[in-house]
Amino acid sequence: MLRNEPKDVPMGYDNPSMAVSDEPSTMEMSNGHGRTHRNSFLGLSEPLPRLDHYRVSQRKAKRPSIGVLHGDRDSNDGMQRDGAEQEPPDEEPKPAGHVIRLGWVQGVLIPCLLNIWGVMLFLRLSWVVGEAGIIQTLVIIALSYTVCVMTTLSLSALCTNGQIKSGGLYYIISRSLGAEFGASVGIVFAFANSVNAAMNTIGFCSSLNDLLKSLDTKIVDGGVNDIRIVGSFMLLLMIIICAVGMDWEVKAQNFLLVLIVVAIGNFIIGAIIGPGDSGESIGKGFLGLSASLMAANLGSGFTVTNGVQQNFFSVFAIFFPSVTGIQSGANICGDLRDPAVAIPKGTLWACLISATSYVLFSLMAAGAAVREASGNVSDLVGVNFDICSSGNCTYGLLNDYTVMQLISLTSAITYAGCWAATLSTALTNILSVPRLIQALGIDRIYPGLIFFSKGYGKHGEPYRGYGLVFLVSLIFIIIADLDAIASLITNLYLASYAFINFCTFHAAVVKPLGWRPTFRYYHPYVSLLATILCIAIMFLISVVSSFLAMAIIFVLYLVVVYRKPDANWGSSVQAQAYKTALNSTLNLESTSDHVKNYQPQILLMAGDPMLRPALIDLAHLITKHSALLVISNVVPQRLPYKQRRALRGMGKSYLKDSHIRAFYKIVDGVELDQGARCLIQSTGFGRLAPNILMLGYKTNWRTCGDQQLSAYYNTLHTAFDNRLSLLILRMGKGLDICKGMANSDLYTVPSPLETTISIPPRKLIARRSLMPVNSNLDLHELSQSHRSSQVSPAPTFHAAPGFDYAPPTHEPEANLFKQKQPKGTIDVWWLYDDGGLTMLLPYIITTRSKWEKCKIRVFALSSVNVQEEEQNLKLLLDKLRISYLSLTMMQVTDTPKDSTILEHQEILRAVIDYNDDLPVVSESAKEQLEIKTNRQLRLRELLLEHSKFASLIVMSMPVPRQDTVSATLYMSWLEMLTKDMPPFLLVRGNQTEVLTFYS
Repeated sequence: MLRNEPKDVPMGYDNPSMAVSDEPSTMEMSNGHGRTHRNSFLGLSEPLPRLDHYRVSQRKAKRPSIGVLHGDRDSNDGMQRDGAEQEPPDEEPKPAGHVIRLGWVQGVLIPCLLNIWGVMLFLRLSWVVGEAGIIQTLVIIALSYTVCVMTTLSLSALCTNGQIKSGGLYYIISRSLGAEFGASVGIVFAFANSVNAAMNTIGFCSSLNDLLKSLDTKIVDGGVNDIRIVGSFMLLLMIIICAVGMDWEVKAQNFLLVLIVVAIGNFIIGAIIGPGDSGESIGKGFLGLSASLMAANLGSGFTVTNGVQQNFFSVFAIFFPSVTGIQSGANICGDLRDPAVAIPKGTLWACLISATSYVLFSLMAAGAAVREASGNVSDLVGVNFDICSSGNCTYGLLNDYTVMQLISLTSAITYAGCWAATLSTALTNILSVPRLIQALGIDRIYPGLIFFSKGYGKHGEPYRGYGLVFLVSLIFIIIADLDAIASLITNLYLASYAFINFCTFHAAVVKPLGWRPTFRYYHPYVSLLATILCIAIMFLISVVSSFLAMAIIFVLYLVVVYRKPDANWGSSVQAQAYKTALNSTLNLESTSDHVKNYQPQILLMAGDPMLRPALIDLAHLITKHSALLVISNVVPQRLPYKQRRALRGMGKSYLKDSHIRAFYKIVDGVELDQGARCLIQSTGFGRLAPNILMLGYKTNWRTCGDQQLSAYYNTLHTAFDNRLSLLILRMGKGLDICKGMANSDLYTVPSPLETTISIPPRKLIARRSLMPVNSNLDLHELSQSHRSSQVSPAPTFHAAPGFDYAPPTHEPEANLFKQKQPKGTIDVWWLYDDGGLTMLLPYIITTRSKWEKCKIRVFALSSVNVQEEEQNLKLLLDKLRISYLSLTMMQVTDTPKDSTILEHQEILRAVIDYNDDLPVVSESAKEQLEIKTNRQLRLRELLLEHSKFASLIVMSMPVPRQDTVSATLYMSWLEMLTKDMPPFLLVRGNQTEVLTFYS
């Protein structure tokens, strides 16, 4: 190949320079580390797939937008995406410095084991065996681990479905079910962990009191006060250890794990060796391993403890917190090297090891000790010396929480193991809660938690969260009741586990495309079974506490729903909502229309929604909470993509701030009539398609020019061509709340606004550059003088990113359909039978709370027999079950007054004199339409006579017959009907019934 010969020229180009003429000027792309790479060495002009392109948190390395590749004129943003709104990062900013990353053993297995091997192992497991017996104890252990293993499988599936950030269970649930569920369950789980830390600290203090009691000493009273004093000190010490940093906590965990393992071995050896010749140990109930003693302890022996009759589920409630450490790895998932691998592997191994140890401990305790003993060997009677004959039996499995120390080879090692187990569990709980609270604060879900989002030091330690954990745990340490706290947190943990299982079930059943977990050993219905099992156990333990836990979660859920935080994480709830909507729409398509289920679905051509609030408010008043509303904006200029997106974003923000539930569509590059045809024929799908076209009245029709008038008039014909009903609204002061009109290309901020509100020129320029004129309805009142009277307060608008716009000045009429209306009337002029839409719409308006004081007055036309037709219409209204204040029959056979005819002629003459290019109404056409014209003029006189002071007028609109009625004549009819009248709604149904009196 020659040195100067171009390489990789696409086929079809004769000139090599043409091959790159439409490409971006450079294809150097950052890789996120300050370096760039080129694709030219591969002969490519487009980016290659790279990991950094898919990272949400790294903004430096982004693929070029389609606008850049396509060569759009407005694509000057380099590598920025110009798709939908940019998604905010899912993670908090990482602090500078080295971040510790843990493997599956150090980060998951050891924390889980330390959390599981807690206070219950050394202080309550022997009591559980004494109360429930071997069989039921094994059932309790099996049921507990069934729940935990099922939850572990669900948790593993969630953790392997993408990269896991800091926040533990809150992060997992919120990214699966949404912020509402994630935040509420996260708060409850954080509270449960804080209480669990207090419970284990109390266990440590109780064990210390037992040791001091055996040495015949005490701190204050040897009871509750000693627990409070020592517990507060130990809690503060553990907070300091955790706050020092992850590396110190890891070192402490390793030391504590060694102590626990040594203590376990010490207990097993002691049980095998037996008491020997120690009469004291035998008197306290330790007889050594024997099959006969194990047989005696097979059955249950439930007793009354602290005034409570124990049963299977009360004992289960005490034991279950001892297996609730499976979430320890997920709680610090942000500090794991590979959470997707570490969490399933470490958690399942922890479940297997801890379950084996609990079963072994239970069998050893049941086979080596009796249920009750008095301390004297002579009091033990029975074949196996397993019955306490004394009335003061304070030892044994049921009465002595230090049986483990009694059975062990050396009690000192067992005490050390007990303290290590309790303190290690407390440490892991204390370590996890601040990070969960910090994640909630970073996501700004609850305002009160934003304070705790700040991190300190090179590792971003949540010191403020540690302070919160200290206060919560301290409160429960002061309570100092181990059994009461255990029952409380059992239900909180079960509720959290139920949500974890439900997350997996929901995601696996909905099957969004983003659900691709690498952990395969799960099943959705196993997760569902685990959810039901958790909830059932909750209520079997305590109905009151279960309802309380659910109520707390529900209240927290409602708080998030009410606040509506800006959190969109692609949850399975969103995927379910999409699928449900799609299936419902498809099912609806197979069902034929029925008049009883008719809904007014409006396509509203409102232009810029911020400028015509009355038009939008009336449409929303009709469709509110029950029907489809699509607000459209036809822009004659062709808009670049970014400008169209910004314009759409501003419109959607306005609708959101105004609490209007509607869709917003923009069509650019076409005139009004063409845009209307596009919208009518393409908007909606199936049964969810507009059946009404709504417009504003074109007040400047006499001065706008032939092209705009024809476009407006053709839009009316387009509605009828497509068998849509038609609504036209006219307000006395016009619909547009901005005074004046811009030049032929752009909207400008009106002069009254500039005098009342100080707006920097930069904002005005941004507004002008963003908002092209919408010749949609061109509803500007040029002939109207500026009003300086009452101006209602302007709302606060939120512009799209990078733009700002000024709030327009409101006329009093602009808020008419938002305000509470006083007593008044809605005058319905039901002139023609259009299917009943003229009657249905005012009925809908009177059902709204703001218009409920307005009553309907009906006016109808009569031909010859007035009384008979009046009775017929009354019967029809009664059968239709529409309440009305009065019914008036009208005859329009009389000739209109000369003054009315002269007024109409002046309107036509003014139009013709003003612009010779407007279509001229010929004499022959005027003669043919003279009857219709006189009818409209006579109706104006009747309107002035009867409805001048109505709150709203609704009238059947005459249909403009094609090729017969010119645009000028038809608009003159509408002008005469609506001029100088109260708010006026012209209605024309599509001659299809929308009302019926059949059930």
